[in-house]
Amino acid sequence: MIERPLYVEKIMAYTDTPFVKILTGVRRCGKSTILKMIMEKLQTQRGVPADRIVSYRFDSMEYEDFTAKQMFAELKSRLSPNGKMYLFLDEVQEITGWEKVVNSLAADYDVDLYVTGANSRMMSSEISTYLTGRYVAFRIFTLSFSEYLTFKAQHSAVDCPRAELANYVRLGGFPATHLQNYSQDEIYTIVRDIYNSTIFSDIVKRNQVRKIDQLERVVKYTFNNVGNTFSAKSVSDHLKSENRKIDNETVYSYLEKLEKAYLIHRCSRCDLQGKELLRTQEKFYLADTSLRYSELGYNTDSVAASLENVVYLELCRRGYTVKMGKIPDGKIDFVASKQNEKLYVQVTQEIKSEKTEKREYERLLEIQDNYPKYVLLSDDFAGGNYQGIKTMHIADFLLSSEY
Repeated sequence: MIERPLYVEKIMAYTDTPFVKILTGVRRCGKSTILKMIMEKLQTQRGVPADRIVSYRFDSMEYEDFTAKQMFAELKSRLSPNGKMYLFLDEVQEITGWEKVVNSLAADYDVDLYVTGANSRMMSSEISTYLTGRYVAFRIFTLSFSEYLTFKAQHSAVDCPRAELANYVRLGGFPATHLQNYSQDEIYTIVRDIYNSTIFSDIVKRNQVRKIDQLERVVKYTFNNVGNTFSAKSVSDHLKSENRKIDNETVYSYLEKLEKAYLIHRCSRCDLQGKELLRTQEKFYLADTSLRYSELGYNTDSVAASLENVVYLELCRRGYTVKMGKIPDGKIDFVASKQNEKLYVQVTQEIKSEKTEKREYERLLEIQDNYPKYVLLSDDFAGGNYQGIKTMHIADFLLSSEY
């Protein structure tokens, strides 16, 4: 296993505390492997005996018809009366009522609990009801650029980061696709399988979606418009132009289901002057850039949007809440906030003219505060400082520890 300390260290900080550790994220982002890493460290670093660590995968056929009562009985039978047990419950969302089981175990027994799931209903009102004040949540993402370089170095020569960025954008960061030297076609075959299993298991089957063709057209539109602002009406009007009738509410419903399966992330707009959240013309970014290319094919025209996608995910990985900023003369790509921290980011593939340079920098100069401001590029621009605005190559920003 290749270490992913970004997550393991954060999660293990809560080991032996009364909190249930909940790991969520898109399918195949590495949640199960992170659980294995934690189990291994409990034994090697904390001295926990192997017989006190219990692990279950509830997406196994063995538990297909399990009820919550059966789940509780099974787990209870593995507990010891003479000391703490460490329970690792993978894909618990497969068991209806798992929240009650976990709550009972956490409240009544000496256990340290870790659970994973691939659907945002893991964080639904049911959890808030049964586990109020008793859980900490960790969002797991596909590989960061730094992790991608580490994975690739295990089996292939690694070019300089600026050159590798193009490969990262094109091939994405699903861990399974970088465990050996797969070809692009092989990687996209793996990613298509992840996409299909998510669509049909986490969306169609779970929500009893009947008009699958309609859903897939909404997905295609969303994938094609990464980095663009649009609304449910935009999607509806586009499909109507193709003689595919669909109402706005249905589009909203499909987008919400894609969000809950972690395939897409919603980036809302906020008015930087009025400090209000705007409910229309949002952006959506993908859980991984490879999803777009595996489904729609790779083309160079989409690279600028994919670079935005990569920066957005990196800010989320680092714990920022990310929104798009609206100013009188245009927009700021990302306004990222975390507790008392904030930063503003403009992402552009390259600056070819004074007009482009003026547009990117002047928007940031309109913001009258002292929080860090960045313009990120993917060309060979050397970087520097423009009236207090930092200019960086995107690869350098992704690997930086300064924010």
